[in-house]
Amino acid sequence: MSATPAQPLLARYAESLFWMARYLERVENLARVLDVTQTFEASGRAAQAWESVVRINADEEGFAVRYGAASPEAVRRFYLLDRDNPTSIPAAVAAARQNARTLRPLISTEMWQQLNVFHGWIAALAEEDVAADQLSRLCARIKEGVQLQTGITEGTFFRDQGWFFLQLGRQIERADQVTRLLDIKYHLLLPSLADIGSALDLSQWHALLRAAAGYHAFRRAHPRGLTPNAVADFLLLNDAFPRSTLFCVRLAEWNLERLRSRYGLRVRAPAERLEELRAGLEERRIEEIIAGGLHEFLDWVQRMLIAAADEIGTAFFRDWRPLAAAAQDRR
Repeated sequence: MSATPAQPLLARYAESLFWMARYLERVENLARVLDVTQTFEASGRAAQAWESVVRINADEEGFAVRYGAASPEAVRRFYLLDRDNPTSIPAAVAAARQNARTLRPLISTEMWQQLNVFHGWIAALAEEDVAADQLSRLCARIKEGVQLQTGITEGTFFRDQGWFFLQLGRQIERADQVTRLLDIKYHLLLPSLADIGSALDLSQWHALLRAAAGYHAFRRAHPRGLTPNAVADFLLLNDAFPRSTLFCVRLAEWNLERLRSRYGLRVRAPAERLEELRAGLEERRIEEIIAGGLHEFLDWVQRMLIAAADEIGTAFFRDWRPLAAAAQDRR
């Protein structure tokens, strides 16, 4: 068996692969957030539930200018139809497609064709498609569209440097997004003491696990009962669930190490940042995290991931602007 000689990867291709993966992962996870938020409406806190979606995406100012109060209808429109909102699903899919256009010499025809079809379908969504009684079905189809692209990519994309940059983007975005999903329930929708352990409270934790595609995996790790601490521990610190924050951070570290060992790239700054984040996750028990403030811990994780992405961009990408400076347009 002969080894494939390493070919240099242009910085613009590395950047486009990293961001194409991030945008698509963001689309899937936003669909998960919107779906589970509708479930939380049953608590009688509909306005608070939908406002939390705006808050965890740091979109308060942009949303207020366009829509004012965070009603369910306005939030659905903001994230599912509003192309002028840079954090919306249509904007993210369009950005992923634009990056894919840059990557036409690298990606397969199947990847390009499926992303074009997906982009066309998203762009054609109308008010009636995002109505409350259609939302769960719509979010399921959005998730399936991203998952189809992921499967095609797995089966057709060449395993060179580009593959590792694509995986880096996916894992960093996924690690970030699961903290936002957890933050909706645990901090912004924290129930009253009377609600804790109630049928409604437990049903929301079930819904959160399903939104993270983790219900059956959770049951394998915790076959007897469900507690808020166990769910938070599973989504943050489980080392076998592929959507947990710890799992994603470890995988991002592994991809950086492959870029160093196989291709000789200098990865010191982002590698040290991810190592610090991994250690912060591995060294804490969930009881300690919750006692110290789960929201504050999730915020720290998000800031560490932003810093790691910034350092990856500075090290490898052309004309890189740190994420903090680009926060207004989210690229």
